[in-house]
Amino acid sequence: MCAAPTNAETLVGVLERIIFFNEENHYTIAELRPEALRGGPAHTRDERDGEEPKVTIVGALPGVECGETLHLRGEWTHHTQHGPQFRIAEFKSELPASVYGIRKYLGSGLVPGIGKVYATKIVDAFGADTFRVLSEDSGRLRRVPGIGKKRATSIKQAWDEKRAERELYIFLQTYGVTPARCVKLVNRFGAEAKQILSENPYRVAREIDGIGFKTADQIAINLGFANDAPPRLDAGLLYALETLQEDGHSAYPRSELAAHSAALLNTERDLVEARIDALIAARAIVAHDAPPRATNAQGQILQLPLNHRAESRIAAAISRLLQTPSGLPSIKIDAAVDWAAQKAGFTFHPLQASALRAALAHKVSILTGGPGTGKTTILRALVDILRAKKTRVHLAAPTGRAAQRLAETTGGYASTIHRLLKFEPAKGRFAANENSPLATDFLIVDEASMLDVRLAAALLAAVPNRAHLLLVGDTDQLPSVGAGDVLNDLIAVAQTTGDAPTAAAAAAAAAATAATTATTFPVTRLSAIYRQKGQSGIVTTAHAINAGDPATPPLHQDFDTLQAWADLSFIAATDAQDCVAKILDLCSQHIPRLLRWPHPIRDLQVLAPMHKGAAGVANLNAQLQAALNPQPQGIRWSGIEFRAGDKIIQLRNNYDLNLFNGDIGTITAIDGREGTLSADFDGETHTLTRRDFGDLAHAYCISIHKSQGSEYPIVIIPLLKAHFMMLQRNLLYTAITRGKKKVFLVGDPTAYAMAVRNAESKQRCTHLRPALHTELGR
Repeated sequence: MCAAPTNAETLVGVLERIIFFNEENHYTIAELRPEALRGGPAHTRDERDGEEPKVTIVGALPGVECGETLHLRGEWTHHTQHGPQFRIAEFKSELPASVYGIRKYLGSGLVPGIGKVYATKIVDAFGADTFRVLSEDSGRLRRVPGIGKKRATSIKQAWDEKRAERELYIFLQTYGVTPARCVKLVNRFGAEAKQILSENPYRVAREIDGIGFKTADQIAINLGFANDAPPRLDAGLLYALETLQEDGHSAYPRSELAAHSAALLNTERDLVEARIDALIAARAIVAHDAPPRATNAQGQILQLPLNHRAESRIAAAISRLLQTPSGLPSIKIDAAVDWAAQKAGFTFHPLQASALRAALAHKVSILTGGPGTGKTTILRALVDILRAKKTRVHLAAPTGRAAQRLAETTGGYASTIHRLLKFEPAKGRFAANENSPLATDFLIVDEASMLDVRLAAALLAAVPNRAHLLLVGDTDQLPSVGAGDVLNDLIAVAQTTGDAPTAAAAAAAAAATAATTATTFPVTRLSAIYRQKGQSGIVTTAHAINAGDPATPPLHQDFDTLQAWADLSFIAATDAQDCVAKILDLCSQHIPRLLRWPHPIRDLQVLAPMHKGAAGVANLNAQLQAALNPQPQGIRWSGIEFRAGDKIIQLRNNYDLNLFNGDIGTITAIDGREGTLSADFDGETHTLTRRDFGDLAHAYCISIHKSQGSEYPIVIIPLLKAHFMMLQRNLLYTAITRGKKKVFLVGDPTAYAMAVRNAESKQRCTHLRPALHTELGR
C-alpha cells in the first residue's frame, strides 16, 4: 500500500454510493456511511430519513463495491464547492457481514443477473449465509423464485470471477502494491496477475511502466524469493543498465557493471558474471569488444538492445548520407556566401564564411560554438541562400521553445523533432522513417547537444538520401537528458580521423570545404564573440566560465545597488533561507520595480541546480506559488495543489495530447468536480485529467537540466555551497546562457568559484564512436 500521511486519520464504514469512477486509474468519488467519525469535521444527521450521516470520500478504490466495509486512512480536506472530503491514502475492504450490507452489495449490479429485486430475494432466502451459498452451495439458488438453472449458472460464474478479482487486489495490497499499481497489473495481466507475480514478480518490472525493479524486488522478498535466484539477478542487471542509462550512459563496461550490480543486489560478483553470460545468450544484453581508440574501457562493452539499435541506426544513417550525392541545385558557393553577406549588411568572419561553405558543400556538417559567436547569423544566411535556390528547407529543434526561437531568428518555419517526424501514438512509432523519409532537401537541427541516441536515430533515419544535414549545438552545455553523447561522439569521430577540420583557425576552417569523400564531414567551431559588440555581461561571463575564470561578476549586498541596464547581476545571500527570501523579493517586488515591463510569472524563470533542499526546485516552487499566485484552493494531486494561473511543466512525452517533456504552460481553468484542468501550452489549450497530473509539476522553478534548449526573458539562479554535488562548469554555463535579457545569480560567490573550477563533468560511456568507425570503414 502507499504510505499514508504522517498525520493520517482513520475512517471505517459501509460504502453507500459511487458518485464517480474512472475506469483507467480507478479514481473514485463516493459516499461512505461511517461507523464513527474519528477526528473528522462535524456532520449532521440526514433529517429526511433519520439515517446515520454520510461523508464524501475521494481517491483510488480499485475492486470495491457498494455494501463493502472499508477501512480507510488519509486526511480530511475541504472543497470550496462540495465541502468536507476524506482523501484516501490507503484502504482495506471487507465483504459486508450484515444483511443490510449484503443486500446493497449484491444489488449494486456487480454480478450480472442480480439486480436489486433478485438481491432482495436471495438475501431474504439465505440471510447472513448468502456469500457462503454463492461460493460453495450455489445449487440452492434455484430455490429462489424466478431463478432457474441457466440464471443460477451465470450468477455462479460471475460471482467466482468477481471473487477472484477481489482476492487479487487483496493479495497485491498485502505485498505492498499500491492501488494505482494494482490497476496497472490487473489491466495488463487480468486474472493471471497473481500467478505471474508468484512465479516471477520481476516480469512486472519489465512489462509495466511505472513499476520498477525496487517495487518488484520488494514483492519478491515478501514472497520468499532467494537473494541469488536467477530471475532476481537477471532483473537486477537489467535494472542496473537502465539506471546507468538514466545517468546518460548508452553502454557500460562489463567489469564495472558486474561490480555495480553485485553491490546493488548484495550478492557475489561471480554469480552476477554468470547471469551476464546468460543474458547475452538470451539477447537481453548486447556485448561488444571495446576498441582501445573508442573508449578507455577494457574488455566487453554491454548495451541494452534498444540503445544498440539506436546507435547502429545513427551510424548507418551518417554513412548512407555521406555515400550518396547531393540533391541540391547547382550553387556557386563563394558567390552565394558573398550574396548572403551583402544581404546581412556586413562581412562574415572567415570562420562564419567557412561554416556556410561547409554546409553547402558537404552532405553532413556540424556547427558549434558558444553564445554570441554568430551561429544565428550563419543559420539565417544559410536559409536565405537555400530559399533563393528554391530548395525545401526544414528546421527543427528538440523543444518547442528552441524551435520557436529558431523560427524567429531565421525567418523560416521550425518545429519540434517529434512534430516533424509525426509520431503516431496508436502505432507507437514515427510516421517519418527510413521507408517514408522527410520531404526535404536540407535539414537544419538546432540545439543538437540535446539529442539522445534514440531521438537522434529516429531523426537521422528519416533524412532522405540526397538531402543535406546540418547539426548545430553548443558542446559546452549540459549533455542530453536521455542516454548518449551524440554531438560530441560525431565531432570526436570527425576530429580523430583528421578528415574534418575543427576550425580552430580560419585557414584550417577553409579546408572544410574541400571535396567530400565517403568518410568526411566537417566541424566548424566558432569562437569570436559578436553579440552586443562583446558588451553583454551574459555572453562575456559565459565565456569566462568556459575559460575557467572563477572571478565573480559584480556582487551586490542588497537590492539598492542593482542597475536596470546591467544584464547580469550577482546578489549575495548568507544561507539557503536568505537565498530563498531574496529570490521571493526579487520576483514579487524588485524586478517589477527595477524593470517595469516583466510579468512576474510569464517572464521570470528560476533555475535551480538541485531538486531537494531549501533552495531546491520543490521548495522554491511552493514558496513562489504562495507569493505569486495566492488563488483559492484548486486541485490537489500527490501533495501538489494546482491552481488557475499556475506555471506548469510537462515531465514526460504525451503523444496523445501532443505534449512533450519540458513543455511549459499556464493553467487557465480548474474544474474541481470533474477533476480536470485546462492549460495553455504555446497557444494551444489542453484539457488534462487526473491520469495526466502525474506528468505535471509546477514550473515557477525548474531544474537547470530541464531548461536545456530554452531561453527566458529573465533568469534567476540560486547558487549555494549546499549544491556542491551539482556544481559543475557546464551546469553553471548552461544556466547563465538561458537568460535572454537579464540574469540574476543569488547566493554565495564561493559556490560560483567551485562550479567554475569543476570542469570534470561525468564522461558518458557510449558505443556510437566504434559503430561510426565500422560503418565508415575506418
